[in-house]
Amino acid sequence: MKNRKLRKAGLFALFVGPVFLAFSMIVLIPFFTGVYYAFTDWNGITGAVNWVGLDNFKYLFTEDKQFQASFLLTMKYTFVAIVLTNLIGFGLAILVTQMLKTRNILRTVFFLPNLIGGLLLGFIWQFIFIKGFSSIGQLTGISLFNLPWLGDANTGFWGIVIVSVWQGAGYIMLIYLAALQNVPQDIVEAAKIDGANRWQVLRHITMPMVAPAVTICLFLTIASSFKVFDVNLALTNGGPFKSTEMLALNIYTEAFVNNRYGLGEAKALIFFLVVAAITVIQVTITKKKEIES
Repeated sequence: MKNRKLRKAGLFALFVGPVFLAFSMIVLIPFFTGVYYAFTDWNGITGAVNWVGLDNFKYLFTEDKQFQASFLLTMKYTFVAIVLTNLIGFGLAILVTQMLKTRNILRTVFFLPNLIGGLLLGFIWQFIFIKGFSSIGQLTGISLFNLPWLGDANTGFWGIVIVSVWQGAGYIMLIYLAALQNVPQDIVEAAKIDGANRWQVLRHITMPMVAPAVTICLFLTIASSFKVFDVNLALTNGGPFKSTEMLALNIYTEAFVNNRYGLGEAKALIFFLVVAAITVIQVTITKKKEIES
């Protein structure tokens, strides 16, 4: 009996040990090291590390107006991006489940933007916003295309939203598509025979059955929207005058441009706690909705 337990423990260590070691080196150790640096004034370069306690956090909440502005902007962006990405993704999923001859091609086309890296995508859309829209505006005279898309705080914000939703909707579409294909068609047909219209079928049959997919998609879009960095960097780099600087870019600038690594880690720790709390609340609420439905 003892030898069997030792054998099981040995096999467990053999298979799980390397993975746990790699996870510790890549995730756990850097995370807890960062937590330590959040309470110091380290500049990220020299070996001098002084413990400052809660001073970094006091500074962030009382004096760092840019951090507060970036935090509020990120919250606003996250809300808009979550709603639009999920609505468009779900709409596309419904579209490509219809009996269309081109549905397989459409699925590929809608998913393709997700395969393009964020920085490259940002630079491509930067060219579109600056050169492409300007040319279309001159040819058509439509005022929408003549707006300073990346040169103004409001249009710059919506430019980031457009690119992020355009990139992420296709991936969300695939998750909703898999859920929609598992909805029993006999139940849908029975509801139609009983006189239910498309909206009633969608609301009372389809939506409750795809509730697990909604939980997953909300979780993914919340996490990705809060962490938006590459599109923000490539499109506006936080400009003009840091009016479109999201929180991830603000943390990067603080730590690696301003060389205030300890302050940057304090921001990152607050960022982590907020995102973790919101995602836990979201998963808890949507899981309850799954059970109720």
